[in-house]
Amino acid sequence: MSKLLEKSLKDARKEDQLTFGTKQVLNSLKNSKLIVLSQSVSKEMVEKIESDAKKEKVPLVNFQGTSVALGRLCGLQFRISTISFTSITDANIKSILKDTEAEEKNE
Repeated sequence: MSKLLEKSLKDARKEDQLTFGTKQVLNSLKNSKLIVLSQSVSKEMVEKIESDAKKEKVPLVNFQGTSVALGRLCGLQFRISTISFTSITDANIKSILKDTEAEEKNE
């Protein structure tokens, strides 16, 4: 699990710069800077989000955990399958993407 992603999620939550939930993320794609998907998202929904995100040129991160783990990471008591950042620095996006790519290679 990327420490930077964890920190960015907590910071963005404090600043109210996150969109939670698959439908809400799809509706706010134009304002999204980065999308985080948990492993609990259905295959059809992942494909829809991926294709829409590609059109809007929004990077995706596959979170290596369930929606329960993603919710806990944000300090919330409920499951979150999809999150989008409405505000995050480009440097943080690059670092998070690099971290998650390295983690996927190590598995």
